[in-house]
Amino acid sequence: MPAAPPSNVDEVALLIEVLPARLQAAIQGLDRSDTLVEIVMDLGRHPEARMFGASRAFEDIEVELADIEHVLARIGDFGDDNRAGVARTLHRISCIRNRKGRIIGLTLRVGRAVYGTVEMIRDIVLSGQSVLLLGRPGVGKTTMLRETARVLADSKRVVIVDTSNEIAGDGDIPHPAIGRARRMQVRTPALQHEVMIEAVENHNPQVVVIDEIGRETEAEAARTIAERGVQLIGTAHGNTLSNLLMNPTLSDLIGGIESVTLSDEEARRRGTQKSVLERRAPPTFDVLVEIQDWYRVAVHHDIAAAVDTMLRGRELRPELRYVDDDGNPVVEAGDTPPGAGESEFAREPDGGGRGGRERDRRGDRRRAEPAPGGHAAAPDGAATAGE
Repeated sequence: MPAAPPSNVDEVALLIEVLPARLQAAIQGLDRSDTLVEIVMDLGRHPEARMFGASRAFEDIEVELADIEHVLARIGDFGDDNRAGVARTLHRISCIRNRKGRIIGLTLRVGRAVYGTVEMIRDIVLSGQSVLLLGRPGVGKTTMLRETARVLADSKRVVIVDTSNEIAGDGDIPHPAIGRARRMQVRTPALQHEVMIEAVENHNPQVVVIDEIGRETEAEAARTIAERGVQLIGTAHGNTLSNLLMNPTLSDLIGGIESVTLSDEEARRRGTQKSVLERRAPPTFDVLVEIQDWYRVAVHHDIAAAVDTMLRGRELRPELRYVDDDGNPVVEAGDTPPGAGESEFAREPDGGGRGGRERDRRGDRRRAEPAPGGHAAAPDGAATAGE
């Protein structure tokens, strides 16, 4: 299996060009400059180049204030998130400031338009379902998100909410890697949720693409968009579904959790305590993709069923998709097949790209109380609340 994704060497050169001459020469002399991931510059310390699976500190160079100012003069302005870019490229430059606000450190991250990364999940994104991409920083979430936007834009109206200009690059003209998709920039990260809603209200998209959903307001905006019948493709930080489930800020994306008190009879039937954790509402996203590596993903085809299973304390095995050592695609079936978990909610198509929102059949919060005849009314899965 390849150790790293294919690279766009020409755009890497554009990032190297903003560096001081002595650091340019050092990086160009690396054997693996085509696998460059980041360049780190901290005042008074040795600069470092980070590649896939390796790193190199240049101990014969010490970063001076003039070196940092050299870079700052050749890049865009920093926003409230302390991020900037190089115009018409996908590169991202992040800064570290001292207590007085002066920039004393830089992280220059290589952005690559890698084509073909979406192939492992192409069938999922083309199905019209809302998809959440999950993974640790640097694993390739934004790269796959960008490619997904390009593929969907061939046949649908796609709007990208690009908070840090990382999906479509810096500057007013978006990078060709997003294809026919449109890009909306965000003046400050705190306004991302407002721009998300604005995209739907003003530009009539069939698909909205969002990178780094990280605040409660953004999670609420995502739910609002999904309820309007628009397909969502988004990313969040985290390694697994369980990480997201226990994140109080983002758990609403997958339905959220709440404590529910069961009746005595239902608690005996389940073999649990009377107070249990259950899913609070339908998930905002239909499918969750855990990006484990550039060529390996785990897929939860039904987030509702997956969350219910985990809250019942059962072992969950997602579907695995990866490329083997010979370059062949492999799919290993998991324990949550498509369509599982519909005993909890009836799917009612709402139109658009959502693929049908889940609705509680009774339309209200359900408690596991005995039905007439003495039998518990709750199904085997975790009880949930409708919207």
